[in-house]
Amino acid sequence: MISLGPLALALERLIAILGIFAFLAATSLIGRRHGKPVETSAWIALFAGLLVARFAFVAQNWPAFAAEPAAILYIWQGGFAPLPGLAAAGIVLILSLRKTRALPAMGAAFAGIALASLAATALFLASVQRPLPPDIVLHSLAGDANALDDRKGKPFVINLWATWCGPCQREMPMLVEEASRAPVPILLVNQGEEPAQVRAWLARQGLTPAHILLDRDQRAAAAIGSAGLPTTLFVDSEGMIRELHVGELSRAALLAGMRKLEK
Repeated sequence: MISLGPLALALERLIAILGIFAFLAATSLIGRRHGKPVETSAWIALFAGLLVARFAFVAQNWPAFAAEPAAILYIWQGGFAPLPGLAAAGIVLILSLRKTRALPAMGAAFAGIALASLAATALFLASVQRPLPPDIVLHSLAGDANALDDRKGKPFVINLWATWCGPCQREMPMLVEEASRAPVPILLVNQGEEPAQVRAWLARQGLTPAHILLDRDQRAAAAIGSAGLPTTLFVDSEGMIRELHVGELSRAALLAGMRKLEK
């Protein structure tokens, strides 16, 4: 994860952004030799790939989007299927450049950058999968202790949040709603705030406090290694962190993560 003050950017997103910039840089170099049509084709392929990647993700998670169709447009929450997107971009690139001498160079640049990005993402996702640190104890708003070690044997989700965090505020109604009915427990762990402050904020938002826990000294966030809020972790029945999501979480991403935990 990359953290710049209050801004936290998940590394897999950064890899994707760097891959896009690398492709455009390579396109610019190749375009100097073969002419402007190369750059035009590259931009068309890029937009086609992003569009297909987004709609493939929507199709894979349609039940979540059917309940809130406007969320299809919330691309800042993430939610792209990389393989369909890369396939679409590659096909568009081949078709648009098939009669030009630029195709071999553009094809090699596209394939090389795509493979490097996928490999880097796979390595990052593998590094995320680690045991949840032991001896993390949280507290309910009433002051009752909740040891995460006691939850070993069943999967659960942890969401680290704060009342001052804008993305946290936007996702909280959805998280509270899903926590009330999800088969996988969702623990909404507030960071560094007093119980009265959290209760007051929940009351103003009309949200129930049933699944709220407190990490007043932020030891849980430090142990987990969270560098920004919100952060969501998907923990399997053996206590392994299987996925880590930094930034605002969509309903589709939450439900997809929980489905993987139940397999």
